Amino acid sequence: MTAAESLIDYPCAFPIKVMGRTEPGFAQAIVELVRRHAPDFDPDSVEMRLSKQNRYLSLTCTVRATSREQLDALYRELCDHPSVVMVL
Repeated sequence: MTAAESLIDYPCAFPIKVMGRTEPGFAQAIVELVRRHAPDFDPDSVEMRLSKQNRYLSLTCTVRATSREQLDALYRELCDHPSVVMVL
């Protein structure tokens, strides 16, 4: 798929939901990882939600996506993080 065929018009605001185990430093680690791929990401914009039994934490990070390559690299690194269970 070429850039002309993309379903996303770049640049755009792109929400990424990251779910992981509730543990110390999880949210900070994810924010640092996101900022490596989107330096203008505002950590104060992160939406956090705990699961009913507080075992998992969901973070929604809305980044300014500039390319498919940027998003692919970000998703790969998030999925590789040992505390991450799922990335949507």
